[in-house]
Amino acid sequence: MVNRRPTLIAALTLTAAAALTLSACGSDDSAKKDNDKIAGADTGSSAPASPSPSESDTSGRPKITFPSDAKNVFEYEKTGDATKDAALSDSTLSVKSLNEAIFKGSTGTKALGFYNTGTALESSITYVQRFIDSGDTWVGEIRYFDYDVKLSGKAKAYVTYCSDESKAYVKDRKTQKVDKEAATANSYVLYHSSLTKNADGVWQTANVVSDRGDKACQP
Repeated sequence: MVNRRPTLIAALTLTAAAALTLSACGSDDSAKKDNDKIAGADTGSSAPASPSPSESDTSGRPKITFPSDAKNVFEYEKTGDATKDAALSDSTLSVKSLNEAIFKGSTGTKALGFYNTGTALESSITYVQRFIDSGDTWVGEIRYFDYDVKLSGKAKAYVTYCSDESKAYVKDRKTQKVDKEAATANSYVLYHSSLTKNADGVWQTANVVSDRGDKACQP
């Protein structure tokens, strides 16, 4: 059963046997912009119905569409380094792919396996299945901020960031009841993720470690 506030989503360290702890995120807001403004201001599509898993945009990347009552806000500025910016952007798409799977109630969405690999993909599937089994989804907004990216060679990157879950709430899928409990220190999470660039040029998230309630992310 998915824990509810004060730990909106149960926080677990990601190892091969652990479950992914990416919290509630959503919307079709994308950090992939062609300008240097802070990403997250545009929440993108909010269509209530998601496209079929086979649909993809003109670049061959799967579309990610979320319901109108949930969104992500990604706050970071482009670094000016094309490689770092690509890794940052695909990192946000990994987060969104996980949540799309939660909203669609399926571990077989195209985007989930497109933006995640290895341990992160295995853990994502386990995590999404917990939502499916408990009959839960979520509503509201998750803000991601304090991004930092470092490269290791040409095909590996490390991205750290914080999340603010104080405006996101678990919703019972059947009854539509929203659990609006008060936010606590555990509403803020620090993430350390590693990404690898595949043969198609996609920066896939391979592993994520989280620390819920970390002081570095507290307001």
